[in-house]
Amino acid sequence: MTWTIAPEPYDSPAATALWRAYYTEVSDRWYLLHEGRRTDPDELEREIAARDGAELKPPTGQLLIGRYNGTPGGSAGVRLLDPDTAELTRVFVLPGLRGLNGAAPLVAAAELAARLLGARRVVLDTRGDLVEARALYARLGYTETGPHNTDPYAEHWFRKELGSDQGPDGDPGPGEAVS
Repeated sequence: MTWTIAPEPYDSPAATALWRAYYTEVSDRWYLLHEGRRTDPDELEREIAARDGAELKPPTGQLLIGRYNGTPGGSAGVRLLDPDTAELTRVFVLPGLRGLNGAAPLVAAAELAARLLGARRVVLDTRGDLVEARALYARLGYTETGPHNTDPYAEHWFRKELGSDQGPDGDPGPGEAVS
C-alpha cells in the first residue's frame, strides 16, 4: 500500500472534497472547544466558498494531493509570501488514513514545491488545539517562532529553512510514489 503525491489544480474534484473535509474538521474542533457545538452549516458553507484556494496555483503557489492506493486522502499547499518565503497550508490527511505515513511525505513534497518556486524558507501557523499538527511540524524540523501574520485563529507560528532544489535526504518529490 503506497501514497502517491502529485500537483493538482486547487479546484479539482479531489482538492475540493479534501478542502471541505479539512475545513469542516478544523472548524468543528474550534467550535466544540470554545462554544460546545459544531459549526453552523450556513457559516461552514460561506467559509468553504470564500476560501477556494486560488492562491495555491502556479506560478506563486502549488497544491499537492496525496492518494493512498489511488484514492485522494490528503493535501498540502504552499504559496509564496515573498520571493524567499513560502507559507505551508492545508496540510491534511483524512481521518481514516491517519497513521499510514502520509503527512510527512506530503510536507516533504510541499517543501520541494516551495524550493521550486524559489523559496528559501517555509513558514506556517496553526492553533493550540491542533496538537497533532504541532507535533508533526516539530518532528519535521520546524522551529516555533514569533508571529509572521495577524490571523486571528493562529496561536503558534513555525519556520524551516530549506536546502537545495533536491528532495531532502532523498525524499521523493511531487508525483513519486512513497510508502
